[in-house]
Amino acid sequence: MPTTIRILLFSLVFLLTACEQTPLLERIRTSGTLKVGTTVSPTTYYQGEDSLAGFEYELVEAFAEKLGLSVEFVLYRSEPALLRAVRSGGIHMVASGMTRTEERDKYLAFSTPYQEVEQQLLYRRGSRRPKNLDELAGAVTIPALSSYEYKLQALKRAHPDLQWQYEPWTNTEDMLARLNNAEIHYTIADSNQAALYQAYFPHIKPAINLPDKEQIAWAFPRTFDSSLVDAANQFLQAERQSGRIEALQKKYYSDISSMSFVDDRDFWRNVEKRLPEYESLFKEAAKETQLDWRLLAAIGYQESHWDKKAVSPTGVRGIMMLTKDAASQLGVTDRSDPEQSIMSGARYVLWKMERIPPRIQGKDRLWLGLAAYNIGYGHLEDARVLTQRQGGNPDKWEDVKQRLPLLKQKKYYSTLQNGYARGGEPVVYVANIQHYYRLLIWHSNRQER
Repeated sequence: MPTTIRILLFSLVFLLTACEQTPLLERIRTSGTLKVGTTVSPTTYYQGEDSLAGFEYELVEAFAEKLGLSVEFVLYRSEPALLRAVRSGGIHMVASGMTRTEERDKYLAFSTPYQEVEQQLLYRRGSRRPKNLDELAGAVTIPALSSYEYKLQALKRAHPDLQWQYEPWTNTEDMLARLNNAEIHYTIADSNQAALYQAYFPHIKPAINLPDKEQIAWAFPRTFDSSLVDAANQFLQAERQSGRIEALQKKYYSDISSMSFVDDRDFWRNVEKRLPEYESLFKEAAKETQLDWRLLAAIGYQESHWDKKAVSPTGVRGIMMLTKDAASQLGVTDRSDPEQSIMSGARYVLWKMERIPPRIQGKDRLWLGLAAYNIGYGHLEDARVLTQRQGGNPDKWEDVKQRLPLLKQKKYYSTLQNGYARGGEPVVYVANIQHYYRLLIWHSNRQER
């Protein structure tokens, strides 16, 4: 039998066999579990304050719920490991903020894109900022087999002196850490990652936006069976139309605390120099109050920058900046003593939270309690009354924080029980604690990896 005919017959048998197989989505539904590969990062999947979180995590969970499935997230260190896993069939799909490229299209099937980003060349603050790719003072260092390689290969045609080097089995976060520590000259990151990671690595800064936007999508093994990809496309289209994808982007990328470079730089310096002295005290206070020690540390940093000698113009002092009245109520004999200050400050936070109505739980209870810690319970209640008057939900921090600044206006505070208050201050106070808390969670998780 001629070779050509044998090949045609083999192909026909293969196609018929593929068509007779049970569709992939039906097989996954039978198993009950969707296996999803991802990486750990603030832009994808991570352990949050009290639960898992991340843009990809929330989107995948919603997709699985739509399909009536549970999710098994399989964590990988780098993109090469993810790509190898999805090609071998070890996972059903990749949800890691993966960029779609022509090369990857040859062996992967991609969903409809749900995000567009620019790739940015980043440099370290304090070094000379290149205005274009011809002004680079050294090689660009990127993770091996990343999408950035394809971009650099295309750019080299117009910039023949462009040089880059690879780091095997690593990821963008590690590259940004090395850039922040002045271990490399430049690296590349997606614009959403660059914006988010500047709080974690304050010395990194975008220098050049590379040409052409990139599409971010879910990736699947390329097979004759498109049932899972089709379901993903239908889901993503519906989520975009409903506004959920835009809301998730705002939550994870837009609602980032706008701390300055100096603020974040000083925070990380104090994490290194001051926090180790008090970490055990925060953990001890956390055991007694059942509050996260990183939350207590974030409150302490917002109050005093972990300075036991801190004193405000109004006379509050110590790491948790206790007033004389609060210290007296809590039995504190020396507000400058770190152990007394941290333990009593934790108890005081818990007491404020316990005064919040029991029906309010979760993060709303926490943030409302911290606002009360800052401005006083009476003024917080005034803001909640005002929130209800204006049609908002007085049990939701997002609604209450919009009304707190109105307590400075006579037309509002004159109608409330406790009168005038600088209501904008607890809004900033809570936002700063959320920011420091998020950074401390990331820091402790990274140390444990």
